[in-house]
Amino acid sequence: MAWIVLLASAVFEAVWATALGMSDGFTRPGPVVVFLVAVTISMAGLGWAAKSIPIGTAYAVWTGLGAALTVTYALLTGAEPFSAWKLVFLAGIIAAIVGLKLVPAERPKGSEAAPDDAPPRR
Repeated sequence: MAWIVLLASAVFEAVWATALGMSDGFTRPGPVVVFLVAVTISMAGLGWAAKSIPIGTAYAVWTGLGAALTVTYALLTGAEPFSAWKLVFLAGIIAAIVGLKLVPAERPKGSEAAPDDAPPRR
């Protein structure tokens, strides 16, 4: 469940980043409201997911996927010019994110950290 929340939070990161760009320096109320709502949801989701996923991995996935989605949206809407190289590098970001999920977490000896998918201890 933590990974699903993390991925959803990354989507909201792309939403707030896009809204931030559309806000014209926080002068347009519509994009500012979208920014505030999306950044709140995105940060809350990242914080919740980081209870179960190591923060380094969670943050890398959150920022990487959020950035890739932001660029993809900009390319699809024509806000940013298309380039085959951009697709190559976006694919690299996505491959790195998938790799972070697939690599098993190795804990240092004596570490009491919970495994990636374990429920948080109380």
